[in-house]
Amino acid sequence: MTETDIFKHSTPLLYHQHMGPLLFEPYARHVGERAAALHPRRILETAAGTGIVTRAVNEALPEAEIVATDINPTVVEFAAQHLSSDRVHFQRADAQDLPFEDASFDLVLCLFGVMFFPDKVQANAEARRVLRAGGQYILVTFDRLHLNPIPEAAGKAVATLFRDNPRYMERGPFSYTDRTAVTRDLRAAGFEDVRVETVQLTSQVTATRAAQGIVLGSPFRAEIERLDPSALERATAVVAEALRPWDGKHATMSAHVATATR
Repeated sequence: MTETDIFKHSTPLLYHQHMGPLLFEPYARHVGERAAALHPRRILETAAGTGIVTRAVNEALPEAEIVATDINPTVVEFAAQHLSSDRVHFQRADAQDLPFEDASFDLVLCLFGVMFFPDKVQANAEARRVLRAGGQYILVTFDRLHLNPIPEAAGKAVATLFRDNPRYMERGPFSYTDRTAVTRDLRAAGFEDVRVETVQLTSQVTATRAAQGIVLGSPFRAEIERLDPSALERATAVVAEALRPWDGKHATMSAHVATATR
C-alpha cells in the first residue's frame, strides 16, 4: 500500500474522531511537549493526515508558524476545515519531494507516516534538506505489533472472517518497527546525530468507537473490501467484540520516537 492510498477507501471523519483519540493523540501530545522545549519558530509537518498532530503542536506552540502537509488532498482539505489559525497553513505535498527551500524550517515532524513512504531514505533526506543548521527532525513509528494490543486484537479478529489473512497491520502501520532500520535510514539520509527512544503510553478504549475507526476509518477498510465488499459490518462487529476486554479501560501502546539533528 502506498502513501497515496491511505484514504482512498476510508472516511477521514471516522479516522479523525475514532482512530485519532485511540492511537495518535497520546503521541501527538507527547511530541507537542518535546517541540515546545525546542522553541522552534517555523515547523513543517509531513504526512499530517487530518491534523491531529498539527492541533497538538499548535496548542503547545501557539506563536510558532506550522506548515502541515500531506500527499492526499482529501485529508488536507479536511484538516484545513477543522483547524483555523493564522499561523497554521495546510497544503498538499509529497514528503519525498518537498516544495520548500533549503534550510527553511527549525523543526520537521512526521508521526506515523514514514511506514507508508515508498522511499523512506528520500523522505528523510528531504526533511534534512529543509532544516536549518541545528534544526531537528522528529520521526515517530510504531513499535512491534504485539506491544500494541488494540491493533493486534483487531487484526486477529478480522482474520477470522477470511481464509486468507489480510495481514494489513503487519504490511501497513506495523511494517517499520525495527529501531535499527530507523536509525540506518536516517543516517543514510545524511543525519549524523540520531537518537531513537521507545516510548510507551496508554489510551482509553471505547470498543465500538475503536472498531468503527479501525475498520471503517482507516486503510484497513480497503483490505477488507478487497476480500469481501460485504464484510464491513461483520468486521466491525468482530473487532468490537475482540476489544470488549479493554472497553472503558486504558490500553498500552508502544512507538519509537527518533530525533535527528541537522
